[in-house]
Amino acid sequence: MADLILFWHRRDLRLGDNLGLTAARERSAQVVGVFCLDPAILQGKDMAPARVAYMIGCLADLQHRYTQAGGQLLILQGDPRQQIPALAQALGTAAVYWNRDVEPYSRQRDKAVVEALKTVGVGFETVFWDQLLHAPGDVLTGSGQPYTVYGPFWKNWQRQAKQSPLPTPQGLQGLSATQQQAAQAVGCVPLPSAQDLGFLWDKGFPVEPGEQAALARLASFCDDDRRIGTYDDQRNFPAVEGTSGLSAALKFGAIGIRTLWAAAAEAYDRGRSDEARSNVQTWQQELAWREFYQHVLYFFPELADGPYRPQWKDFPWENNPDHFAAWCEGRTGYPIVDAAMRQLRETGWMHNRCRMIVASFLTKDLIINWQWGEQYFMQNLVDGDLAANNGGWQWSASSGMDPKPLRIFNPASQAQKFDPDADYIRQWVPELKSLDTQVLVTGKIPAQVCRRIGYPVPIVDHKVQQAIFKDKYKAQKGA
Repeated sequence: MADLILFWHRRDLRLGDNLGLTAARERSAQVVGVFCLDPAILQGKDMAPARVAYMIGCLADLQHRYTQAGGQLLILQGDPRQQIPALAQALGTAAVYWNRDVEPYSRQRDKAVVEALKTVGVGFETVFWDQLLHAPGDVLTGSGQPYTVYGPFWKNWQRQAKQSPLPTPQGLQGLSATQQQAAQAVGCVPLPSAQDLGFLWDKGFPVEPGEQAALARLASFCDDDRRIGTYDDQRNFPAVEGTSGLSAALKFGAIGIRTLWAAAAEAYDRGRSDEARSNVQTWQQELAWREFYQHVLYFFPELADGPYRPQWKDFPWENNPDHFAAWCEGRTGYPIVDAAMRQLRETGWMHNRCRMIVASFLTKDLIINWQWGEQYFMQNLVDGDLAANNGGWQWSASSGMDPKPLRIFNPASQAQKFDPDADYIRQWVPELKSLDTQVLVTGKIPAQVCRRIGYPVPIVDHKVQQAIFKDKYKAQKGA
């Protein structure tokens, strides 16, 4: 009988284009998947109901795909540092394979699992950087250091050859009856619902969970030149469906990054004009931004706990709790900000242009610590990812790796430029529907009108707060 290989899924909830799983299948036909519901993650302060529900949906799809391939996916609940080695030992596993991750907790956890596997005499293979096109350390400066600025990183990164997608493993074998009993004795359980885990989410997702849905969305985005071929032109308008919507699928690895790159490269080659190819390349640059933030988190894990720029560690934030509550609830009196925050609360997702607008507003207008916003996003986003979320917030707060750090977005000018007809504002702030477009995009709603329709007057004055922030920034920079 073939060696039993356990493949430990984490951020790779798919069969196709999976580096570690493909390597496991090359070693043996009896590859059994396992996913561990880790209480350290599920019970953490940053877990979003939408994200848990999406993950469970992906796992259900993955179980189905394993069955179709002749194998099976096991579900564990508990600390993976104990559960994974115990399962591997109970099943007589030859080795446990898994793909690597950049996050600090994941790296610490994986080291502990490796030591535990050594203790029980089970082999392991963990060299696979499945979620990245280029592993940390493969894209470095001329002096051999990690990049801290995106522009030079992109120039180097995009020049390097990209691996092609991997086929879906076939001919898998599941557990024998005896092994199945051993798995149950160790604690393998049926896949629970999100509600079973204490998370209620019934509002749907930008893209349905699972590999099949992600692949279908990628095909519709990249095969239609009116979508990827106009990406740069459309991506900043939140009322337009101008993005791929695949961020949650990428977060959980319901689709492989090599698959995305290959589809984009094909669209680029198919482009009939410089403009069309430029639009495709802008999307490719967004994939590079994703990798940049993951490389940065790998080399600077301390970013997960604080700012990149040292002088920001004691920045004199005002941290008004009432202002923060108004921001969270979409009740700031700034229509574009409120629309975005309500979209987040109601859908678990927010357009990327709006993420920048509301982050700038929280840090530069309300002068509230960016980490408050970072955590709130993680508590609500279906696609919440530590590296991308942290990188985006530090960019917006001026505390991160930005060569031009002092950026302040004016909510009114952002609305006028990117929601010129106020369609997005009207969609998410329905009490404003009847007001004139010019009033909505400038945010100049008369106080008496606000009182009549039950909408708040602006909680701060942008011009005043901008000056206060700049003074604080100047003093902190010179400290």
